Amino acid sequence: MLRKSLIVAAAMFAAGSTAGTAGAQEVTVGYQLIYNPWKVAIARGTFEEETGATIRWVKFDSGAKVINAMASGQVDIALAGSSPIAAGVSRGVDMQLFFIQEDIASAEALVVRDGSGIDPADPETLKGKKLGVPFVSTTHFHTLVALEMWGIDPDDLTILNMQPNQIAAAWERGDIDAAFVWDPALGRIKKTGEVMITSGEITEKTGKATFDGMVVMREFAEANPEFMARFVEIMDRANEEYRSDPDAWTPDSEQVKAIVSLVGGNPEDVPGVLALYKFPTLEEQASPKWLGGGKDGNAAKAIAATAAFLEAQGKLDEVQPDYSEFVTPRYVEMAMELRK
Repeated sequence: MLRKSLIVAAAMFAAGSTAGTAGAQEVTVGYQLIYNPWKVAIARGTFEEETGATIRWVKFDSGAKVINAMASGQVDIALAGSSPIAAGVSRGVDMQLFFIQEDIASAEALVVRDGSGIDPADPETLKGKKLGVPFVSTTHFHTLVALEMWGIDPDDLTILNMQPNQIAAAWERGDIDAAFVWDPALGRIKKTGEVMITSGEITEKTGKATFDGMVVMREFAEANPEFMARFVEIMDRANEEYRSDPDAWTPDSEQVKAIVSLVGGNPEDVPGVLALYKFPTLEEQASPKWLGGGKDGNAAKAIAATAAFLEAQGKLDEVQPDYSEFVTPRYVEMAMELRK
């Protein structure tokens, strides 16, 4: 674990909390280097102002590291992709998916480097090449799904476990021939490469969706439901600010500058990246389309499918019989009540 050891204390607010919301006095929240609207609320201090909580914001460069931190008790709430979420709950991390931050759609892609000898139109030319991907991430999952779809044995190429910043550096040195990653690293490698396939296209062809979601340790959430509801409402308000007027999010806008201040990268790239994602509404999230519906809910089914695939690839020893217990619409529904 490459993060500082964090002391996490969970306690109820005093009755006189300025936000009027019961919740944890001190909360540790992990975020990743992904362009998304909720970063604006982080930069503005909206979460602290409206919940009254002291929040430690911890930056991670992969979902696998996020889940490790949660498993070791260092983080209460965090953003992770559907693949590391599936791996985490399968291995016994008692957490719940409570908010879909974004449907990944076309925001992750497999790119082949110019001069690598790979033909973007011919997946067979991947054989014998080196491909970088963060292991147990959504892009790792879709890498394996794509290879299966193309009838290519993963052993026919060298798949390297690399974090996004390592991918970008290795790409520029010519150490790897292809990579499956997200922005801002994706934007960097696209400059000297060509997209072979996107996650959105893989989902359309196979039905195996990927997403980025917010997860919380179950014990923390159940002890602090009002805090959770307010946290969800703030995140969705940030998403709605984007959904309602995406054209306002220009490179020189306050929102884009806020995102770059946390994530890094070039402000010029942010609007185009955001346009690749889909940000579900609270109503969509509460429905079986995402968090609702129990076993029949799409989020639970996507996690189950991801876990089964990871098990088949030898990445998991076993899968859980019911993944719906790790998905909850409760706090989304509570957030909807806050707006009435």
